[in-house]
Amino acid sequence: MTKKLKLISWNVNGLRACIKKGFADFAKWCEADFLSLQETKVNPGTIPDENFSFEWKTFHSAEKKGYSGTAIFAHDQPIAVQEDFPPEAHIGEGRTITVETEHFYLVNTYVPNAQGSLARLPYRKEWDQDLQAYLQLLDKKKPVILCGDLNVAHEEIDIARPESNHFSPGFSDEERQGMSQLLSAGFTDTFRHLHPDEPHNYSWWSYRAGARERNVGWRLDYFVISNRLIPALEDAFILKDVMGSDHCPVGISLDLEKL
Repeated sequence: MTKKLKLISWNVNGLRACIKKGFADFAKWCEADFLSLQETKVNPGTIPDENFSFEWKTFHSAEKKGYSGTAIFAHDQPIAVQEDFPPEAHIGEGRTITVETEHFYLVNTYVPNAQGSLARLPYRKEWDQDLQAYLQLLDKKKPVILCGDLNVAHEEIDIARPESNHFSPGFSDEERQGMSQLLSAGFTDTFRHLHPDEPHNYSWWSYRAGARERNVGWRLDYFVISNRLIPALEDAFILKDVMGSDHCPVGISLDLEKL
């Protein structure tokens, strides 16, 4: 594996639908070494046969048809692949894939939404705590790269209308605190590290009321890395002009030679 890497993450909101909107062209154009997807909404019988210009792929589907799901495409086969993380409460929705490489763990996750009226917030809080514990365990062995739709706008700068969304799922105090606790446990939000005060950078927009055209959005998609990977971080970007989903891809570039 080359030590100069580009990693991209994208909530495709249904891979089969995204394929009809140009996913194959994007997969080739982006020139990623690792392409992580969330909300694929495919099951064993509907996983595409294509590798989309990559040499290796893995899918993790939800038990429920047409729901959730994650995938990773890569040019090199990893050392190991693990689905989900303990405890068993988090198994069944196809939300997390971990691949181990020579230099790091890549954890691709689709974090549960707290849902309307924050009905699923108690489970979401458990998820955040258990995911953090899992990442810290991995981090004792190798540096960690976490990517995916984390379903939280961490700070007010990460959402177009913070005042009117204070108690909305994805911007509740509890969810934001969960993200803060993760970052205080030895991890860094790559985009905010390189763009600390840059506003109006979002990765999700409602399909309603022309929100994307007006850039009334939320930054829900992240790359979070172990602090000791910071010297290798060369770029963190949001590909807001890439269509095909209500989310856009986000990514980072690393030069592991700098470690």
